[in-house]
Amino acid sequence: MRVPLSWLREYCDPALDAHGVEERLTMTGTKVETVHHHGVAGLEHFLVGRVLEVAPHANADRLKVCKVDLGDASPSGPATIVCGAPNVAAGQSVAVARPGAVLPDGSELKQARLRGVVSEGMILSESELGLGSDGSGILVLNGPDAEFAPGTPLADLLPIATEVLELELTPNRPDCLGVYGVARELHAASGAPLVPAPWSEDAGSPGRLEGAEVRVECPELCARFTARVFDAVTVGPSPPWLRARLLAAGQRPINNVVDVTNYVMLMTAQPLHAFDLDRVAGARLTVRRARDGERVQTLDGSEHVLDSEMVLIADEQGPTSIAGVMGGARSEVAPDTRRVLLEVANWDGANIHRTSSRLGLRSEASARFEKGLAPEQCMHAQAVATRLLAELCGVQVRAGTIDVAVERPRPQPILLRELRVTAILGVPVARERQAEILRELGFEVAPAAEGLLVSVPAFRRTDVTREVDLIEEVARVDGIERLPATLPARRGAAGRLSFEQRLRRTAEDALAGRGLHEVAGWSFAAPELLDRLLLPTDDELRRVVTLENPLSREHSIMRPTLLGSLLDAAQHNIARNGPDVAIFESGTVFRARAAGQPPDERQHLGTLLSGALAPRSWRGSAEQADFFAAKALLEALLDKLGVRWSVQAQQRPFLHPGRAADVLAGGDGQHELGFLGELHPRVAAAWDIERAALFVIDLGVLASVTPADVSFRPFASVPPLRQDLAVALPAGVPAGDVLAAVRSAGGAELERVSLFDIYSGEQVGAGRRSLALALTFRARDRTLADEDVLPARERILRALQDLGGELRG
Repeated sequence: MRVPLSWLREYCDPALDAHGVEERLTMTGTKVETVHHHGVAGLEHFLVGRVLEVAPHANADRLKVCKVDLGDASPSGPATIVCGAPNVAAGQSVAVARPGAVLPDGSELKQARLRGVVSEGMILSESELGLGSDGSGILVLNGPDAEFAPGTPLADLLPIATEVLELELTPNRPDCLGVYGVARELHAASGAPLVPAPWSEDAGSPGRLEGAEVRVECPELCARFTARVFDAVTVGPSPPWLRARLLAAGQRPINNVVDVTNYVMLMTAQPLHAFDLDRVAGARLTVRRARDGERVQTLDGSEHVLDSEMVLIADEQGPTSIAGVMGGARSEVAPDTRRVLLEVANWDGANIHRTSSRLGLRSEASARFEKGLAPEQCMHAQAVATRLLAELCGVQVRAGTIDVAVERPRPQPILLRELRVTAILGVPVARERQAEILRELGFEVAPAAEGLLVSVPAFRRTDVTREVDLIEEVARVDGIERLPATLPARRGAAGRLSFEQRLRRTAEDALAGRGLHEVAGWSFAAPELLDRLLLPTDDELRRVVTLENPLSREHSIMRPTLLGSLLDAAQHNIARNGPDVAIFESGTVFRARAAGQPPDERQHLGTLLSGALAPRSWRGSAEQADFFAAKALLEALLDKLGVRWSVQAQQRPFLHPGRAADVLAGGDGQHELGFLGELHPRVAAAWDIERAALFVIDLGVLASVTPADVSFRPFASVPPLRQDLAVALPAGVPAGDVLAAVRSAGGAELERVSLFDIYSGEQVGAGRRSLALALTFRARDRTLADEDVLPARERILRALQDLGGELRG
């Protein structure tokens, strides 16, 4: 929402500059995103001039040399200005820019020599003043009823410059989509006077309207429909002040009738639409649901196919407008329009949002209706538009007003208790101050025994429904920044993280401590993700949750895995000359259940490594990320949590064949924790990644196998005993099975077993390989000798023999 500050000051003018207004509005909840400058700068250089003489330029056929009276601004006499406009003539009052003036495009005007003649300024068109788009000729100020003294500052006559506030409004405040609504907020925030509402006087009249008829067939979607008729309409350009104001607010001027509807919408937040009554077949409008497949051509020239959930306005020849979204081309106001029917209606916000989204057709009107306007605002807009059409278009207002409305009960007043205000805010606010704030915001306030009885104005009924909403209004205007820091009433409650939350944070901290960077991806994904991961049709990950109203096709399903966002983040970094990637993400993944059941939501933690594990140094290139780098990272994480785990070779479609495994947890290894491996080359190529290793684990399963309590055990005071052994085994026996067998047979005194060498060759025979194991024994109460661990060593050898192993000498 763009609000010209000069327009805002007409309703509320505090003694603040643009940034002061910005600060007060933002601090009271009406966020000002930025402040723009619209129009020209260096206002002292823009003057009214009177053209005294116009002569042809001796050296240019299309240029003219003008003598222009600038009054006291040119004490040496009339200024010489070279002008190329075809409509410049003696006797005109014109807009003149002197050297030093800054035009709307930011260029500074300087004295120039044009084909041998020195020009001491520039006679301006409306486009060069930011008053419109017409640059074909100069702007002529005088007419039969207006003469302006030469040298008069142009800013005294025309709105050629203003600051513009760009507001970032929340959906619950559609009243601030009108300038007067923002002025009301500024009035409450600054204490500056607020002028009476522009609709407080109405030049129209109630009663029966002859010559036009309206019928509403779906009152549940159209709470109110009002219409007035204007005769003897003269369609033409709007005055400069109106065009300048629309341009500053981001609207394109069209003609005086359409400009009035846009201007009133910007003022009141209530959209309007003008019909050429002579183009409305039968002079009758019907508000009804569309029929499936029904078509309508809108003002932008596009044709749209409607369905039965959409509302349209039709005449006897068919659809003429999409209700609340955009008018139709068939009945639009044209230069030959002589009779206008002005429609101001109230539409169901949810229905307008659906229609706008389904058709891909957004407008200023739909953006306002979908946020929920009050039916009472219809007559506000009718009153202002009636006055402006009479002033600017010379219309005759036909007696009577069509007003088809659904009767609705008036909401009951809300009791605002003084003690409750203190309890919520932590500091008392005087009852008189509460009443003052609420009245300034448009609420009606009456005294009550416990506080105040507050009636909510129509334009805030969808937003303020409870006592706590009134307390929020008091707090934000009185000054949230002035509230002292207080602790809420706890009533003995103590908040702390759950075990699952602490586990998640511990895991994230462990990965961050290893140098990984956390990423946060979308919870939405594109359906193509499943094919890019090479998932077969029966894969579990294809049980996706599809969104009914997605932001786009790229965000139309809920992600079933973290792989998509991890790969997207890696691709983004690699494409920007960041080839070494070490990232992790924790978040929710979604799987569909049976029809009618909510989705299965799980918390997963995933990491991805690509490129070098460390920066290149004088010692040579660092090791590249591979299966074992990811496994080591997983080991560091799970060992920190005290989880017993193992891996088991298992292929997944998106992982490299032979370099993939399932991660199992628990003493029996029956809990499937996740998967580990290198990325399949085809999947890596789909994301423009050369090679990557990763793992993903289920945090819910992890919580079920992680010990809740960690006990400290004193460090051993005796040295360990290390023994090495080499065993030849069939090549097909996994090293993990060997280590598990050794741990099982080693007994309590076997502290650790690790694999430190693998050998294949003639000495062990074909189809076999030698594994070198380091066994570490330790007792808590004594130093062990070789003979003390001999029974354990023999048990280990028997266990290895059961696997087909043979001790090497």
